[in-house]
Amino acid sequence: MNLTDNSSSIPAASDKSAAHLLTPKKKLAVTSHTVVDTSSRPAVTGSASITDLTKQLSEYLSAADLKLVKEAYRFSDEMHLGQVRRSGEPYISHPIAVAEICAEWKLDVQAIMAALLHDVMEDQDVKKEELIERFGAPVAALVDGLSKLEKIEFQSQIEAQAENFRKMLLAMARDVRVILVKLADRLHNMRTLGVMSAEKQRRISRETMEVYVPIAHRLGLNNIYRELQDLAFAHIYPLRYKTLAKAVKAARGNRREVVNKIMDAVKAALSSAGLTAEVYGREKTLYGIYRKMADKRLSFSQVLDVYGFRVVVSSFPNSYFALGTLHALYKPMPGKFKDYIAIPKSNGYQSLHTTLIGPYGTPVEFQIRTQDMHHVAESGVAAHWLYKNEDDSLTDLQQRTHAWLQSLLDIQKQTGDSAEFLEHVKIDLFPDSVYVFTPKSKIIALPRGATALDFAYNIHTDIGDQAIATRINNDPVPLRSELKNGDIIEIITSPNSHPTPNWLTYVRTGKARSAIRHYLRTISLNESTELGKQLLAQALMAVHLNPELPASLVDKLLNESSAKTLEEIHTDIGIGKRMAALVARHILDLVEDDSPSIPFQEFEGEKSSKPEPVIIYGSEGVSVQLASCCLPIPGDGIVGQLKRDQGLVVHTDYCDNAKRLQVKEPDRWIDVNWGDDLNRRFDCRITAMTNNERGALARIAAEIGESDANISHVSIEDGQANDITNIHFTIQIEDRTHLARLMRNVKHLSGVSKIWREHG
Repeated sequence: MNLTDNSSSIPAASDKSAAHLLTPKKKLAVTSHTVVDTSSRPAVTGSASITDLTKQLSEYLSAADLKLVKEAYRFSDEMHLGQVRRSGEPYISHPIAVAEICAEWKLDVQAIMAALLHDVMEDQDVKKEELIERFGAPVAALVDGLSKLEKIEFQSQIEAQAENFRKMLLAMARDVRVILVKLADRLHNMRTLGVMSAEKQRRISRETMEVYVPIAHRLGLNNIYRELQDLAFAHIYPLRYKTLAKAVKAARGNRREVVNKIMDAVKAALSSAGLTAEVYGREKTLYGIYRKMADKRLSFSQVLDVYGFRVVVSSFPNSYFALGTLHALYKPMPGKFKDYIAIPKSNGYQSLHTTLIGPYGTPVEFQIRTQDMHHVAESGVAAHWLYKNEDDSLTDLQQRTHAWLQSLLDIQKQTGDSAEFLEHVKIDLFPDSVYVFTPKSKIIALPRGATALDFAYNIHTDIGDQAIATRINNDPVPLRSELKNGDIIEIITSPNSHPTPNWLTYVRTGKARSAIRHYLRTISLNESTELGKQLLAQALMAVHLNPELPASLVDKLLNESSAKTLEEIHTDIGIGKRMAALVARHILDLVEDDSPSIPFQEFEGEKSSKPEPVIIYGSEGVSVQLASCCLPIPGDGIVGQLKRDQGLVVHTDYCDNAKRLQVKEPDRWIDVNWGDDLNRRFDCRITAMTNNERGALARIAAEIGESDANISHVSIEDGQANDITNIHFTIQIEDRTHLARLMRNVKHLSGVSKIWREHG
């Protein structure tokens, strides 16, 4: 079955969804998909009523609260009077639909009012002060958190999008109702996306898949998570969606006999065991099936677990009782059991998962949970959202959600701009988690692929900043080690340890990444600023301009950039965020475009098209890094790479990595030279080939010490012949002359047949 999609446009879709958000599922029935209707829909006109909404709300709100909701509706209706959606419907129908979705979650009166009012600030220019006066500060704060920053001019669409996300997410961190209303807003927009142009459908659907789907998953809103996924899939790949939906519909008929047989057998087994349980047949979402086919390179016929079953029992002990009953009925598949009751997912989800070999050898997945767990699994944080109970305590799910929301505020404090903030948040929205333990048995959930350093920063920023080593399950391992489920992690710290730019290459969480970048910006600010100042001065001289910029030119430069001070530009250059040559070119353009108003002297020294090399002393700190692939030492020919957020990285001029990178990004390379007064030692890797005999390592180590060098690491491997051993050393030396003398001394030792320097 071919799922490639070569269509150049996407047909319009109706406002009927691929799956209905909170429609109750019938017991003992297999739920199925409704394929998104991609035929164009006629424009509709008419009035919008809140009759259905008030009927929903009357089930749990008081008469006084309903009166407030009606006041919010009347104000919103008045503000949107005459405004219509692209479908032809009155615009007020959209806020009502959003409020109805929020009512399904039984959100409070303030959230319902905010849902009805959520577009009045953005579309009708209603001021926050007016909302405070009419509806109170809490409602106004919710509406403000949902409104985009339309009145601010941004340099690009990407910057505007990132800043709007930052505003919304920070409002969410203060009040989780903001994102609940926003998700309801996005869901209704996705249901009615078919009237938009094909390009807008794809753009909005990709944004939904990248940001809103992961947020819904992170908050445990599984119903909305699944529906948003399917709706976005239908608009991004319409032909793949239709093809897959058709295949699922055909398979549904073919597999009905198997499903019914399993259903009858499970009901009978549970009844015989004395268990009262509700059994639901469920079908995987089309996007879930598509991802499995794409990730595992399967055809549709090879995806056997399209159907699954859910068993909802009355109590916690009965969950495990039901599991045993099912394992007695069908054989479990080894390695396919997961206990999310004992160790819940980070979004609060709890269930037992097991895959059994059903009739005809078909794998069948079962989920077993209690009614309360089922409620949380379907509605997530909306089921127990972040407000204190009457006893003023927080549930475990509320505490988890609070911790994640608090981490958004921590990341915001340490982040330089909105695009970087969004990058960090996206990193933390991983759908899969790994669960590890502290030495005191506290469970920590981290994204799949997280390292011991991520764990350290998760505990506390200071522990991450001072980490030097770790023990996993009592075994010493590097900080870059990837964590696995069940690992027990102990972090070893030292007050003398500090983050380095290299740490950014192996952390996975937004909190760790933002904390490391924050340290590099603040603690190493002076070093980066000085380096950037030196690089800009050289770039200006290369275009024959004096490095001393007059105040009028600095003001004009700052007006045309996002920087607030010249020092900030120097810092950005020093950490590789800006290119010195491009900044110098921009300054030259300013001088040429406005020379009468900017009195500026050209550089009067010897004119050269090539700037002077940057001098390297090896003691510059984190603003200058010696590349780990080739470990340059004084005496080597060297080149410098300006790497974003890492400053200047120095390679040997014969380094293969450097040669490849120079071809890809030639503008990021500058000339560098060693300075004259070098007062530190440098790491260098050497390998000695020796006879496989007793005492060889001891003799070589002693000679290295006699040659006034220090050994920082050693490893041994067997050579190609059985009687040969290769011993790898990382040593600390002064320069190439010192290294040559040391290697001659080692080469003369008994049993050493060859010695060479490793270059990567």
